[in-house]
Amino acid sequence: MSRALIKHVRVSPTKARLIAQEVQGMNAELAIASLEFMANKAAGIISKAIASAVANGDFEPQEVEITSCRVDRASYIKRWTPRARGTATRILKPTSHILVEVAPAGKEEAAPKKAAPKAKVEEAVEVKKAPAKKAPAKKAESATEEKPKKAPAKKAAPKAKKADEATKSDEKDA
Repeated sequence: MSRALIKHVRVSPTKARLIAQEVQGMNAELAIASLEFMANKAAGIISKAIASAVANGDFEPQEVEITSCRVDRASYIKRWTPRARGTATRILKPTSHILVEVAPAGKEEAAPKKAAPKAKVEEAVEVKKAPAKKAPAKKAESATEEKPKKAPAKKAAPKAKKADEATKSDEKDA
C-alpha cells in the first residue's frame, strides 16, 4: 500500500469531498481517466494525487485500486474587504489536505474480527428470551374519565340577538 498527501490545496474541502467519494474503490487508471473530463478544480488535483500515490509505490495504474481518498479541512486564508462607514468584513478562503491511498487490486486489507467468548454469547441469548414487561396505565387517562365533559356553548344565540336589535332599530327609524 502506498499513499500521497497534498497539503494546503486552495480548494474548499466540501467541494473536494464530492469528487473524492466518486473515485474511492475504483481502479487507479479508470479514476484518472474519469477525473480528466470533470469540470471541477478538485478533480485535477485529486487526479495528480492518485498518480503520485501510484508512483510512490512503484506500481502500474492498471494493477492498483484506490482504497482511501480523504479530504480534510486545513487552515483558512484570511482576507479583508471594505464595508460601509469605514468598517471591514473578513473573507475566509478555505484550504484542504488531500490524502490518497492505493493498494494492489487483489489484496484487501481488512481487520480480523474478534470472536466473542461463548459465555457472553449465552448470557446475551438468555437476556433476549426474558418476556417484556407491560407499561403501567397512564394517569392522565384515568383523570379524564372521572371528569364529566361540558356541553359546548351555543354561539348562534348572540348572533340572533344582534339581528333582532338591528331590525328593531330599523323599525324605529321608519
